[in-house]
Amino acid sequence: MHKKSEGSMLLFLHVSALQLSYLSSFLLYLHSQDFFVASFTLVLPFFPTGSFERMEEEGDVATAFTMARILSNIPVSRGGPTSLVIYDIHALQERFYFGDHVLPCFETGMPLLKQRLHQLPDAQNIVIAFPDDGAWKRFHKQLDHFPTVVCAKVREGDKRIVRLKEGDPSGRHVVIVDDLVQSGGTLIECQKVLAAHGATKVSAYVTHAVFPKKSWGRFVHTDEKSKRAFSYFWITDSCPVTVKEIANKAPFEVLSLAGSIADALQI
Repeated sequence: MHKKSEGSMLLFLHVSALQLSYLSSFLLYLHSQDFFVASFTLVLPFFPTGSFERMEEEGDVATAFTMARILSNIPVSRGGPTSLVIYDIHALQERFYFGDHVLPCFETGMPLLKQRLHQLPDAQNIVIAFPDDGAWKRFHKQLDHFPTVVCAKVREGDKRIVRLKEGDPSGRHVVIVDDLVQSGGTLIECQKVLAAHGATKVSAYVTHAVFPKKSWGRFVHTDEKSKRAFSYFWITDSCPVTVKEIANKAPFEVLSLAGSIADALQI
């Protein structure tokens, strides 16, 4: 491998869904410079610990910072620091978690979503919905040519209720946009609120379809009720295990990051 890689530009695409594989792969990253590569680029479509970016009580571990610190210790190659490409990281402030040995490049799946929405027969009737203020702050500027509605989670006793905060979904095809989905509970509650306020169709988009314990099953079209809930559910292929599991299952549709990654590598 030494002679083949010497002076070359080394690209590592990490798409494993297994948390432990990130640590085992780190051993490879550490030794990549032993082969005298000219540069090293790590493409990490999904930053797995991104949603654990803060401590809520003493004893919690902010593993987003921990993972960033681990990646920041990849040795510098002959051409300089490692380039790190990540898609729709959960919190933008995580950019500052990385040290000087890596150059993080943050990309987004929003152009893929916009392209797909413009292909719909009812493209002129699309409204973008954000499930909370965080999603609005994160994505509204990238989707500002669409009308928007914003939902909010409010606490009533021990329950967290989703309510419509602003905007009018009545008579529109509403697309809920967020960076990732786990159990899908927030998306389902948001869909119910939008439908109650007159939305004729509701769809969803997330860049990272994590779906632990096959929770994607809550969205699969199995009867007329489930078909009315979500017309489309767009995801990217940043979580390949999920992509394999939902293949040919409506309403899911996969938007590939391949072209976007190729463009990002031209930077």
